[in-house]
Amino acid sequence: MTKNLRLGIDVGGTNASFGIVNSDGEILIKGSISSKGHQTPIVFVDELYKEILGKSGVDFFERIKSIGVGAPSGNFYTGNIEFAPNIEWEGIIPLAKLIEEKFLIPTKLTNDANAAAMGEMMFGAAKEMKDFIMVTLGTGVGSGFVANGKLIYGHDGFAGELGHVVAVRGGRACGCGRKGCLETYTSATGIVRTAYEFLEKKSMKSSLESLEKITSKDLFEAAQNGDLLALEIFNFTGEILGQTLADAAAITSPEAIILFGGLAQAGHYIFAPTQKYFEENLLMIYKNKINIIPSLLNENDAAILGAAAL
Repeated sequence: MTKNLRLGIDVGGTNASFGIVNSDGEILIKGSISSKGHQTPIVFVDELYKEILGKSGVDFFERIKSIGVGAPSGNFYTGNIEFAPNIEWEGIIPLAKLIEEKFLIPTKLTNDANAAAMGEMMFGAAKEMKDFIMVTLGTGVGSGFVANGKLIYGHDGFAGELGHVVAVRGGRACGCGRKGCLETYTSATGIVRTAYEFLEKKSMKSSLESLEKITSKDLFEAAQNGDLLALEIFNFTGEILGQTLADAAAITSPEAIILFGGLAQAGHYIFAPTQKYFEENLLMIYKNKINIIPSLLNENDAAILGAAAL
């Protein structure tokens, strides 16, 4: 039997999911554990090892050739998670080293958005592309820049933080300490902030007024039902996203920009205004050359495939 299997691990703030993946991008075995409640990263890695070994069995486990890990604030150069705000361990965590020592399998680690870009390049919409930008519109906004077929990491491993480009000068406070970051407007949480602001300022009636707590899914459903305020919120969000992507395009001249994550599931409600304002703000030499397209990876498996692709 071939040994050409990879183990992909996605470490999130709530759960760590994993999958054993073959060279065709099929997930043969998958599972997850909580990423909370572990006193130390070593305890977490020990539990992860037991769960994966238990799911796969020894014979299958021994066919794993390498391990890829996607994690918030993951540094490809060092293999460390560095000062991630959404996990329970503080400071610098040498996660790739801990996993490699426990599993005795070569291990690489990068941030979760870069892992998503790798997965898209190997198994998804960017399969034939060498220049593209991957943008994840989830709780926050992440991104991975691929140029000449390679991910751009920068000199310190942290290149490509599009979510923390200032999209609105003097705008909303961001968890990073700055104001007006893209993710404060175009993430799932950002668009909800917009909804509450619009409800306070706008005089038009909306089905959103009756909701005790608004979610991005509520906004999507309201837009589907023709709610004018919800449609205006998506237009406002797409305008900020489109303008910022137009600026990003001037840096790497991508063939495409791929949108992934919860907000991207809103389909044409977010894609149409984003493409419109993107084209309006592009430098002339780039106009009508760059497509904004959805990811082709299954949302539930994308993080695992991305980590395995690493």
